[in-house]
Amino acid sequence: MKNGNMKKILVTIISFICMCAGHGQQRTLFTTSDYVRALKHATDVIVTDVTSPVAASRYYGYITLAANETVAVFDKQQPHFAGTLKGFGTIAIDDSLLRKSDPQLAVILALYQSGNRLLPSGYLLKKNIDSLKMVATKRKLPVEKIDATAELVERMVVQVLKFAYADGFTRLSGLRRFTPLTGDEYWQPTAPGFMSAIEPHWNTLRTFILDSCSQFAGKGPNPYSRDSSSPFYKELKEVYQLGKNLSKEQAQIAMFWDCNPFALQQVGHLEFGLKKISPGGHWMGITGIACKKQKLNLSKTAYTHAIVAIGMADAFISCWNNKYKYNRVRPVTAIKKLIEDQNWSPLLQTPPFPEYTSGHSVISSAAAVILTHLFGDQFAFTDDTEVEFGLPKRKFKSFVMASQEAAISRLYGGIHFRDAIENGVREGEQIGKFVIARSPEMALYDKNNAMNSLNK
Repeated sequence: MKNGNMKKILVTIISFICMCAGHGQQRTLFTTSDYVRALKHATDVIVTDVTSPVAASRYYGYITLAANETVAVFDKQQPHFAGTLKGFGTIAIDDSLLRKSDPQLAVILALYQSGNRLLPSGYLLKKNIDSLKMVATKRKLPVEKIDATAELVERMVVQVLKFAYADGFTRLSGLRRFTPLTGDEYWQPTAPGFMSAIEPHWNTLRTFILDSCSQFAGKGPNPYSRDSSSPFYKELKEVYQLGKNLSKEQAQIAMFWDCNPFALQQVGHLEFGLKKISPGGHWMGITGIACKKQKLNLSKTAYTHAIVAIGMADAFISCWNNKYKYNRVRPVTAIKKLIEDQNWSPLLQTPPFPEYTSGHSVISSAAAVILTHLFGDQFAFTDDTEVEFGLPKRKFKSFVMASQEAAISRLYGGIHFRDAIENGVREGEQIGKFVIARSPEMALYDKNNAMNSLNK
């Protein structure tokens, strides 16, 4: 064999070996699907705990934050939230521990461990943590690397939880109990459970990104009135008439977006709780659907979930500030008082807190604005989030289309007036835009070309 040919063969062999080595260094152990599955396990625990919508949004905010900041300690190009969130500083992890750990395993483990520590029944996630470590072993990750990663995640979670515990949540139970005010215009507990008002002091929590809970409060509701020509009475009649003449499609829309963790089912003289996903959990599901469809890598998936979750958490704080500021009566109470139809009832069970503004309208609009910013305004998807609760899939041409349907579903369900929905949409849109403007992503990408920046 000639020397020239021998050299060519050696070069080919060396190139092949280098290529294989390079691929070995960049091998994918865990993916977006693993992230979505892990967050779904956390959602299952939230459903088991019958967690309120606002509390669920808080948990999602901190769990997804822990995962994103885990990416950021390995990858300096990852958008991180130090300096963006109030009181949240840089996460400190030793370089030596970073070198010993696996970044992909760390992200999934951070989801599980933060959920394990934060959620009331978080211990249920321990079996998933054990399974995750077994999967890592089967995928040929050395035991010492798994152990180092677990140590890194523990240090990460401790720092994120320190931030979480300073937000005011732990003092809520010690604040004054909410007592319904006397007056037809004010909220009163509703059938079937006549539950006490949920989280009346939620507006005292530290916001994540918003300057304050009242930053985008908007205008108040139409004043309560017995006058049949007043805006309030006209909206009341709209809810009443629509409830008696719902189309099949309108009823399906209302049921699909119900997301009421407090729903009760009566069997004889007994009442049973129907465990359902929260509104925030539904939009976390949509976020996962979008990430998988777009085939985002694990890092981008972590950031996408974190910014959506944080936006929704702030949206709930803003909405709850309005709810207890205006303390507005629910349609079912006002209809029985003013129209005097004692047999009328809404399609959906009325949740246990004041009416204005509509929580679904606020948080769905905020989430849709953020997701549209990341994926574009023509991102079609099939939402199968509610299939496990016995509801069929629904298809949407955009996130805004889904958020608009979620908002109007509350009118179809008979639990909100139109102004609470329309003004809630405006509130959510403003929050979503503000979160985008303050997001850490904007520090890394050209502000004039931010749309779809995570997909480039």
